[in-house]
Amino acid sequence: MILDGKCPTGPIENSWDKYRFEMKLVNPSNKRKYKVLMVGTGLAGGAGAATMGELGYNVEAFCYQDSARRAHSIAAQGGINAAKNYHNDGDSVRRLFYDTIKGGDFRAREADVWRLSQVSNNIIDQCVAQGVPFAREYSGLLANRSFGGAQVSRTFYARGQTGQQLLLGAYQALSRQVKAGTVKLHPRTEMLDVVVVDGVAKGITVRNLATGEIESHWGDAVVLATGGYVNVFYLSTNAMGCSVTAAWKACEKGAYMANPCYTQIHPTCIPQHGDQQSKLTLMSESLRNDGRCWVPKKAEDCEKPISEIPEENRDYYLERKYPSFGNLAPRDIASRAAKEQCDDGRGVGPGKRGVYLDYQTAIDRVGQPVIQERYGNLFDMYEKITDENAYKQPMRIYPAPHYAMGGLWVDYNCMSNIPGMFVLGEANFSVHGANRLGASALMQGLSDGYFVIPYTIGNYLAGVKPGEVTDEHAEFKKSREEVTARIDKLVNIKGNRSVASFHRALGKIMWENVGMARSKDSLTEALQEIPKLRDEFWQNVNVTGGKVGRNGQLEDAGRVADFFEFAQVLATDALHREESCGGHFRVEHQTDDGEATRNDENFCYVAAWEYKGVGKAPELHKEPLKFENIKLAVRSYK
Repeated sequence: MILDGKCPTGPIENSWDKYRFEMKLVNPSNKRKYKVLMVGTGLAGGAGAATMGELGYNVEAFCYQDSARRAHSIAAQGGINAAKNYHNDGDSVRRLFYDTIKGGDFRAREADVWRLSQVSNNIIDQCVAQGVPFAREYSGLLANRSFGGAQVSRTFYARGQTGQQLLLGAYQALSRQVKAGTVKLHPRTEMLDVVVVDGVAKGITVRNLATGEIESHWGDAVVLATGGYVNVFYLSTNAMGCSVTAAWKACEKGAYMANPCYTQIHPTCIPQHGDQQSKLTLMSESLRNDGRCWVPKKAEDCEKPISEIPEENRDYYLERKYPSFGNLAPRDIASRAAKEQCDDGRGVGPGKRGVYLDYQTAIDRVGQPVIQERYGNLFDMYEKITDENAYKQPMRIYPAPHYAMGGLWVDYNCMSNIPGMFVLGEANFSVHGANRLGASALMQGLSDGYFVIPYTIGNYLAGVKPGEVTDEHAEFKKSREEVTARIDKLVNIKGNRSVASFHRALGKIMWENVGMARSKDSLTEALQEIPKLRDEFWQNVNVTGGKVGRNGQLEDAGRVADFFEFAQVLATDALHREESCGGHFRVEHQTDDGEATRNDENFCYVAAWEYKGVGKAPELHKEPLKFENIKLAVRSYK
């Protein structure tokens, strides 16, 4: 099937404004008649629920955390992009558009990226009005700093806790609507099924994580804002509760998973320190503004104290390989470059899987107090974890799974191929292509929540009769029975192996075979090993406790079971895509000096996969990508 993204035609500069004007509207008094279900309360979900509540819709918002303000968006550190051009350094909406298309290695829709770039400035105004404490210059203007993949300063920040401050802004807006009665919150609630009636999304089935009760909720539209899937690698920078479950339940009901092989490996993370570690820690990309990445030129120097390695024996490899961008090369390129040094035997630290991020040059230039003002909380976090003072010696960093550019397929309205089901933020695939530039995740989440979904969902609801299908419909009962049966099956296996051991084993298969570097042989091996491990899981997993009340083991078991099915689709997509682009690096497709080689002739499309059932190959659907405003070109940062 050839998919239609429903992108507007005509001059791209006017595309979003023209599209909004042509949308159908819902009368203000009629908005109160519609119910919208929002699954997820991070930046995209919280902003979307708050804005739709403000408009007058009845919104029910669901999150598995004990509070909406504990969504994983809170962990974002470095900043949020916008084309304000406060520094008068040549930035513009078109330049942000260009940088984002190029950063995604020409694998994103132009129309979606233009809209994102255009509304970026509105996001900053919105957040300032909410009281988000962005850093400011002495003059009072909001401060900016540089991030990877750009040669202008367009990243707004609140020290190293930008995600937390932005989420608190959205949470306050959400809380206002809760008090007003337009939004009802359901914390400690996990979505375990989408209810589809006659091909249209009409509700969800959830498990109350405190009581174990299975409940159904109906809505005139369902919105998923449930984050990404990189915990399929087990070790990642994501919170341990992050999963693919909500998106995967949509896939089981017919939604397409688009470009799942596009996973981002972040170059600036604290290296793994042991086999029993449960997650990895992100160190913000903003640190590469003033930090310089290097390794010893000679492998025999790797064991030496840093003070004994003179400047001439240090290889500042990013500055050497990418002189135009240096230490602010995009994440996929910086990650592969770090791996390249370690594979060459010049890694540092335990296991030789680390590179140095050195601040001495910056401290000598501007002084430690300035560096402390810019990044102090990040340095404090690093010291608490490693017991090392990064002001006195370089940080040690190494790449780690971080973000999913792929996600559920959506059209220009952020609606999936299932009518009535919308997808926002990291849960959809729409704007980052094959690689996300730093500080663009927060931009997308707030763009989708504050400025896109309030328009596009109204256009959909204008043609829907409110309350036409409720939870009295037979499909809701069927959904509850299916969810209950699956939970019973998990609890009753009574095997000999823990849930965590299966997740760790799956993560090892994925990292070694579908990680930073992929090949036909490694992907083929992964596709052979994943089903074997999945079959053992369903025969030998031991879920302690019961299905009534709080049971973290049961929650984890359901999520790991979904990761098994999703992992096969991810590996299938990576094997199918015979090219290297962005975060998807096939070792068979690279230049002599190790750069990615795209295949625009055969793979310039979105790959959307339809799940066909356990043990069956997914079916591929394509959406061709057209580049009318930016010409396809070799992506170079040299």
